[in-house]
Amino acid sequence: MPPIDTNDPTDRTVDATTTVAFVCVRNAGRSQMATAFAERERAERNLENDIAIVTGGTDPADDVHDVVVDALDEVGLDVNGRNPRRIDESVLAECDVVATMGCSTLDLDGVENVDWDLEDPGEKELAEVKAIRDDVEQRVIELFDELSERIK
Repeated sequence: MPPIDTNDPTDRTVDATTTVAFVCVRNAGRSQMATAFAERERAERNLENDIAIVTGGTDPADDVHDVVVDALDEVGLDVNGRNPRRIDESVLAECDVVATMGCSTLDLDGVENVDWDLEDPGEKELAEVKAIRDDVEQRVIELFDELSERIK
């Protein structure tokens, strides 16, 4: 079965038991970082057939922030060439977990909503973005620790 296209919030090609969405307004920074770390965690934990990952924004930017691309590149994650995408509530309503990046008031019935209070890295210097990146990484690891326990 082909892997899910995490840059396309409507791609449902994986028969996953759990769908996780990472959402922010522009889908150009925080949610892209979270998605990249989630893809890494999913692969390292051999959960490709158990967890689907989607990402998007309510008002997507034209490109992923250059500083985010650089910060992720430093830790071996390549998001160069990814495009921010729009995601709507109908897609999110089908998810099991929706993580927003400190910029949402989503309340979806039957969906676990978590809001991570994260600064927008878009206009920040690389040193500041690294701190946000590290925070996002830790939150994604903790989320995947929880999801791994649920899946067992």
